[in-house]
Amino acid sequence: MSTFVSGAELSRRLYEQVVQPVMTSRLPGLPHSAALLGRGSEVLGFDDEMSSDHDWKPRVLIFIAEKDEPRRVEVEEELQRNLPPTFEGHPIGYEVHTVRGYVRQQFEMDIDGDIEPRDWLTLPEHALRMFTSGVVFHDEVGLQAARDRLAFYPHDVWLYLLIAGWWRVHPEMNLVGRAGTAGDELGSALIGSRLVVDLMRLAFLMERQYAPYSKWFGTAFSRLACGSDLTPVLWNVGRAEVWQEREEALMAAYERLVLMHNGLGLTPPVTTELVQLWDRPFKVAWADIPALLLPLIRDPAVVSIAQRWPVGPVDQFRELFWAPKNRQLLLRLFD
Repeated sequence: MSTFVSGAELSRRLYEQVVQPVMTSRLPGLPHSAALLGRGSEVLGFDDEMSSDHDWKPRVLIFIAEKDEPRRVEVEEELQRNLPPTFEGHPIGYEVHTVRGYVRQQFEMDIDGDIEPRDWLTLPEHALRMFTSGVVFHDEVGLQAARDRLAFYPHDVWLYLLIAGWWRVHPEMNLVGRAGTAGDELGSALIGSRLVVDLMRLAFLMERQYAPYSKWFGTAFSRLACGSDLTPVLWNVGRAEVWQEREEALMAAYERLVLMHNGLGLTPPVTTELVQLWDRPFKVAWADIPALLLPLIRDPAVVSIAQRWPVGPVDQFRELFWAPKNRQLLLRLFD
């Protein structure tokens, strides 16, 4: 029988049994917050026995108020002197931040300032998921308020991302058949797989959840409300051996996503129509959802972006611009 204890639970115990008493006794009267945040499967709640083979440990991030930043070294020294090296058989970790400094470190953004549409579109979705998925153990300096500000996209930005998501799917669907008729079933399968990812991202958006990075993308998808219904349909796309089967499976998946859209109540109910490009023998299911969503956007800045460049957020560039400091380069794309 497994005795595995999740990283989040171990970190909670570490804080309550060890870190909090140190903060109370050695730094009395100093308000603080404490949480498990940052990179790691345990932050997302997906860790298991295998996760503990590297960088996995009970750890706590301590946050102090901005006005107490001059005492940061003092806090670090007290923790270093008074915390044990291990807890329940594991090495421990701890960090000290201010909320504002931590958000700047993670996103190159001032959480106390305005968050513009182009800011939202240059914040990596996987990082937003990690910041909002972690566990807060104690909060006296506004950590949860910062997380609440980033809990999900503002309504108009969300509408724009839905538009971009639908447009990522439509132009590609006929290419599954085109590659297949050219004798390139591998290429057709690759296009189909990419479309599956795009449809899954649409599902995350419609359920108003950030998608995590690739390792946990499928796991998180399976836990969406639509996951159990959509997974076998999307599996059919991957299992198809010929482009005709792949095309049929994609159309079935598209129909399910359209039903999800109708369930949002944003627009009058839509139905799909079968579209064929020119006289080519490829079938594409299509509902002009973007045209219905665009008039719903009220923020002029979002309207301008949607009309100029409806391509979605920056996660496609993630490997090129991983470091938060590079977000300034991405902002220029929206100017």
